[in-house]
Amino acid sequence: MIPVPVVVTVLGGWCAVYLADTLLKSSNSLKASYEDWLLTYGLSVSPFHLRWQTALFNRQFYSWGRWKPKFLYLWFSVGMVFGIVAMFGSVILLGKTLLQTLTQMLTEAPKAQNDRMLQVVVPGVNLPISQLTYFFSAILISGVIHEVGHGVAAIREQVRFNGFGIFIFIVYPGAFVDLFTTHLQLISPVQQLRIFCAGVWHNFVLGVASFMVLFLLPAILFPFYYTGVGALVTEVAEDSPANGPRGLFVGDLVTNLQDCPVYNVEDWNSCLGDISEKSQVGYCVSAATLQQLSFPARVYRRLDGTVECCSNNSLTDICFSYSNKLDSHLYACLPARKVIEASKVCRTNMDCQKDFVPSFCVTPSLENQTRLIRVKHPPHIDMLYVGHPMHLQYTVSLSSFVPRQNFLSIDLPVVIETFCKYLISLSGALAVINAVPCFALDGQWILNSFLEATLSSLIVEKQNRELVGFLILLAGSALLAANVALGLWMVTAR
Repeated sequence: MIPVPVVVTVLGGWCAVYLADTLLKSSNSLKASYEDWLLTYGLSVSPFHLRWQTALFNRQFYSWGRWKPKFLYLWFSVGMVFGIVAMFGSVILLGKTLLQTLTQMLTEAPKAQNDRMLQVVVPGVNLPISQLTYFFSAILISGVIHEVGHGVAAIREQVRFNGFGIFIFIVYPGAFVDLFTTHLQLISPVQQLRIFCAGVWHNFVLGVASFMVLFLLPAILFPFYYTGVGALVTEVAEDSPANGPRGLFVGDLVTNLQDCPVYNVEDWNSCLGDISEKSQVGYCVSAATLQQLSFPARVYRRLDGTVECCSNNSLTDICFSYSNKLDSHLYACLPARKVIEASKVCRTNMDCQKDFVPSFCVTPSLENQTRLIRVKHPPHIDMLYVGHPMHLQYTVSLSSFVPRQNFLSIDLPVVIETFCKYLISLSGALAVINAVPCFALDGQWILNSFLEATLSSLIVEKQNRELVGFLILLAGSALLAANVALGLWMVTAR
């Protein structure tokens, strides 16, 4: 569910804005001056919608639109082809996403949600509050680049450019350009396509550029940061199990999880995933050490069927299971750190046979899904973590970039990485959604111009072509609405 404070804040803020706007417009003494002020600054207010338009950037837009006409012709012609392909591709993608959502609803399989390429994003629900700055900044930049594409293409095709603006709808920012409609209607369908497809084309280019920056980031930051030596801890949540005197601290460099080497953040996530999916590893302990460290304890079964043999109050001892030639189910309560430190990991007793010294593979007897993980972060003593591996993943933030100098920020590479990922995701999503043949989106005008350019000789009557376009738009709008409605329900209601 959407957090109540978020709903109250958003609704309260918009009610205050709309109430103030209504009172000022209904006031006999302030109405004229207020409306003049709105007109002067290009502002308009409506329920859940605030809009600002200006002609300050017109000269810059005209400068871009008249720069190297041949190059811009080629650039927007390629964009036209991409936009048409994207229109058909977006329908296929939305259809696939809808089928995945319906399958998940029927099978009640929560893991399927991560497999969907398109997901509805609701701040405070499936988007962390700490990420809102990245999210809204990426949306605004993607929207601006999208509209710059439309504006420059329109000027290139001799369509009058009236102005550029920014709006806020509920909580989502966006941008728009104001073009002279009569000029748009007078140019050919192919020229219209170059203008209408320019937005999704520029979003695609922005996504590719962001991906290249992300891919080349190690090389870009090489003079200041090095990589491939471990995962650097940048933040440990206060409620994290890794927070404590013998836990992880900001600036620690994690090099191993169990016997899984960690060279970067991807390795950290991969190792934790493997540890979560596979059974708990054991540790080689000699028979003499086992006899020395173990002490009598009462063995009992937990509710989930696993075995416990240590006192519930113990913070240092863990119940271990092992087997010998006579009995396959033996248990011993052992001090975890003494058993694990300098011990080789194992799966069976055969992994521990070395130098003819009798040894056993002792495995922590823990609750289902719980794991004992040895985290190496030299030069500090190893951290021993007991819990679900995903809790460790969600509460510890890391970076693959290690500063070469102490004065360099450990957060800068993370900020760049995160922002690039948001740009890739949101700019790509904006391209896909706008390409859908749906009412009020770029896809509506792309489809109409495409039909005029391709079907005018097959369907002579313009009215019949408009009917075909209307039916396609109706289907596309229904497909998009179904995806949004079901996606929103999956995120907020379940």
